[in-house]
Amino acid sequence: MEAPAPHSPAESGSVQIVVTSPEQMRELGRRLAKLLRAGDLVMLSGELGAGKTTLTRGLGEGLGVRGAVTSPTFVIARVHPSLGEGPPLVHVDAYRLSGGLDEMEDLDLDVSLPDSVVVVEWGEGKVEELTEDRLQVVIHRAVGDTTDEVRQMTVTGLGERWAEADLSVLAA
Repeated sequence: MEAPAPHSPAESGSVQIVVTSPEQMRELGRRLAKLLRAGDLVMLSGELGAGKTTLTRGLGEGLGVRGAVTSPTFVIARVHPSLGEGPPLVHVDAYRLSGGLDEMEDLDLDVSLPDSVVVVEWGEGKVEELTEDRLQVVIHRAVGDTTDEVRQMTVTGLGERWAEADLSVLAA
């Protein structure tokens, strides 16, 4: 992975990362897990096949949770309890949900959030009202008929929780 690109003060909570393989994406998830704690909301955005679930799989490994982390597309959400002292991982795929927070209320994410790390794929425009403190991860990949594994990622911390966080450790 390449070092983070310089950023302006307006982007003080952002880091740019280039990932060139699925294993690097999982490793990034494992490193990100070290920064996370109960109450954190992580929103993942990116095209189909961008690597959102692969990143979440690495998060699960880094958090030490039970169960294989797979895409929860058809069940919408999965809870992976911690195997140790850490928080559980709640993995949500909001792709099939068309509404905003109202539709998400049935998942009781507001109840789970204080005690868990909540990761929401396709959550943009749907879960921002849960908390002002969140981590937004945008993954860009080449689209079309390509075998290109390169992903351009932007990780942005929003709110007080992430104001002092050193996200540059993710690009190590």
